[in-house]
Amino acid sequence: MSYLGIDYGTKRIGVAFSSEDNSLAFPLKIVAAGNGAVGEIAAIARERGAGEIVVGESNDFAGKPNAVMKEIHAFAEALKAEGFVVTFEPEFLTSAAALRGQEAVEKHLDASAAALILQSFLDRMKNHG
Repeated sequence: MSYLGIDYGTKRIGVAFSSEDNSLAFPLKIVAAGNGAVGEIAAIARERGAGEIVVGESNDFAGKPNAVMKEIHAFAEALKAEGFVVTFEPEFLTSAAALRGQEAVEKHLDASAAALILQSFLDRMKNHG
């Protein structure tokens, strides 16, 4: 089973995928947030054989859920309704880290942030699995 990583945003949703051996995460694409986003991401997950989707859990500096978490939870529930297992992975400043980690254009930022979220999950699974 492979994994899909998601960096949810109110305008753009970054998508990443895991390597065949689930050791590395790679940025894949940006999906426009909105009505068709869940269907598009579900199609990507099925195409890639992802049985689990890892969604970034957005908290503030005090560790409490950000205002966007309500939307993230609704998004996760919609993915579950599509038949996917959804796991939350804490994210903290992943967009800033993605920007530092690449000199490329900002349009790839969300997908890179999704890869950082997924890589964190994969590393944790490897170390505690």
